[in-house]
Amino acid sequence: MKLLIGDKNYSSWSMRPWLLLTHFGIPFDEELILLNEADTNAKIRAQAPRGPGKVPCLIDDAGQAVWDSLAIAETLAERFPQHALWPRDAAARAHARSVSAEMHSGFGDLRSNMWMNIRASFPGKNATPGALADIARIETIWRDCLDTYGGPFLFGEFGIADAMYAPVAMRFNTWKPALSAASVAYVERLTELPAVNAWIDASRRETHAIAYQDECP
Repeated sequence: MKLLIGDKNYSSWSMRPWLLLTHFGIPFDEELILLNEADTNAKIRAQAPRGPGKVPCLIDDAGQAVWDSLAIAETLAERFPQHALWPRDAAARAHARSVSAEMHSGFGDLRSNMWMNIRASFPGKNATPGALADIARIETIWRDCLDTYGGPFLFGEFGIADAMYAPVAMRFNTWKPALSAASVAYVERLTELPAVNAWIDASRRETHAIAYQDECP
């Protein structure tokens, strides 16, 4: 299989399926396509003509393209049932799907004001009321999951829900909003995970810069 991804420093959506493939040891090749270039969409559509020309996009060994990070995660869970990408328990699985979908479709103020830029440091910046409300909701989700399932990750062991929130942890490392002790500890556990560490290390070696994301508004 091949995973098309964008710049590791910026592409929060690409990070999610890459972490799942890497953490669970599922063999794949990666192809990094630079974001915001004149030919970015064309390069993606050349390999996935049915898709929207965006990353991430998984090309399976039969040439079938799956785009959208949550769709890729569901495909991996279906195809590799030996790995507990979703919790085995049905009730926990429904809960994990719900919080993953909420991350997938929500938190627009956080995304707009505290974008992912792993190489940067903007402590205390852009703490708008909307972003703070999103952070409060995320902390509520994390606290509920960690209390209910006992950690160390949201549903016990690392899975899709953690991959969905991993770019949020990267944002928190960059923007450093005030967080509860439990949230800080969870961010640290995510950051220390070998797959996350590998993504961070690769992002720091990249040289491509997206100008508007290198400057704090």
